[in-house]
Amino acid sequence: MSHDPHIPSESGDRSAASATARQFVTFLIDRETYAVPLAEVQEIIRLPEMVDVPLAPQNLAGLANLRGTVLPVTSLRRVFGLPERAHDDATRVVVVSQGTPFGFVVDRMASVVTSEPSEIDGTEGLQSTVDTDMLSGIIRRVGGMVMIIDPTRLMQSGAPSRPADRKGERTDIPAEAGAARAETTVSDEIQLVSFGLAGQEYALPIEHVQEIVQVPDVVNTVPRADASMIGVINLRDRLLPLVSLRTLFGLAETGLCDQSRIVVVSWGGQGAARSVGIVTDTVKEVLRVPRAIVDPLPDLLSGGGSLREVEAICRIDQGKRLVSILSAERLFDAATRLEGTTTDQTGTAKDERMSQKAEDEEQFVVFRLASEEYGVRIDAVHEIVRVPEQLTRVPRTPPFIEGVVNLRGAVLPVVDQRRRFQLPDTERNDRQRIMVFLIEGVRTGFIVDAVSEVLRIPRAVIGPAPDLGQDGGGAVDRIANLAESKRIIMLLDVARLLSRSEVADLRQAA
Repeated sequence: MSHDPHIPSESGDRSAASATARQFVTFLIDRETYAVPLAEVQEIIRLPEMVDVPLAPQNLAGLANLRGTVLPVTSLRRVFGLPERAHDDATRVVVVSQGTPFGFVVDRMASVVTSEPSEIDGTEGLQSTVDTDMLSGIIRRVGGMVMIIDPTRLMQSGAPSRPADRKGERTDIPAEAGAARAETTVSDEIQLVSFGLAGQEYALPIEHVQEIVQVPDVVNTVPRADASMIGVINLRDRLLPLVSLRTLFGLAETGLCDQSRIVVVSWGGQGAARSVGIVTDTVKEVLRVPRAIVDPLPDLLSGGGSLREVEAICRIDQGKRLVSILSAERLFDAATRLEGTTTDQTGTAKDERMSQKAEDEEQFVVFRLASEEYGVRIDAVHEIVRVPEQLTRVPRTPPFIEGVVNLRGAVLPVVDQRRRFQLPDTERNDRQRIMVFLIEGVRTGFIVDAVSEVLRIPRAVIGPAPDLGQDGGGAVDRIANLAESKRIIMLLDVARLLSRSEVADLRQAA
């Protein structure tokens, strides 16, 4: 056990203790002293940074990263129904192991004590405000008594029962429901990732977009490189050349800002795929548009060669919004020499390594709610659109349904994800987006605070979510623990975001 140096021990005073004596770690909550068996304590740590889990039991303080392991942390004050208090330098987390580690927050540590069996009584007749179901005994001491907490019962405490209207319902909603109908609607559509550049909107077919990441603090320059090449970065053990789309298009450079993003674009056939990061002013949306509103670039515009990278124009909102669709192949005909500046002499072996690496990763769209990060598999995201200025309210619908919007002629019910996860409301702003998913055949939009990036995450750092007794059918089914960047991303199962009864409510709203 990692022992806190500030915790005194009685071991020196009890050297003659019998072989049947037991040792306990003691600590204070409010004015009461409690203990847990020393043998079950894995370590004692300072209060770590934690992430909040939506719809989790009230007693859960959050999830922390303990040297690569996701650690659920319980608040003993909440368990005992005591008022919250600000954490200070004395606050500690006691980590115990019940097959998997979990921790609980205490006000401060006291000491390690040794007790004979004759000093330990049962909980019968205990006059205390503490629920005795969580106690396994009482240690009689000269200055009073110490209550022994049973870690197993503590870990099981506070898991809420499911709401009455969900009893008997399956929470593993099959994605196949309505899939046949969805297939007919998406076959005549294309999916695009749109981004802004010098006040204009451009897009790339989503199959050419590997991921979207923030611009790192350090970009390594390449001597004697093309003017449009910003440099190279290390993206998960591979060198990625960065190209300025502004320079490539002959536009004035404005420098990088907080909104700048790197769109990692791939092109080329199987076994010969290449990747380049293009730096854009901002990433806007993921669009799913009918092929009927996509027109090839007119000959008058393409003949001169100045717009050769643009292969089509998408007419949105009856032509009020025009999006230029780029060709990944044409875009990087001019950039192929850039990619060569970072290629080693073992190209074939490198391609094989990269192919193997891709198989060991999963791709997620990462978004934020309040101060936490969430992710959904990219293939579950139908599109990402802006939140309109006004949504149409539908009477007699659940409070988490914000309203409906007209999305290219179809009625789309919209859920306020903050409200669904019982988080505080926030004012509408330009960073918010609607993420569109298909749940039991119903296309549904979920308002999130911001969509931050498309991220490839190694499967090695993804694990099942701790059994937290979540409401909502356990929408958080996995956790990505990115220890190096000190990030914990909660991965959602889209099929579990709503129950069957809630999907029925959405059908009525639509």
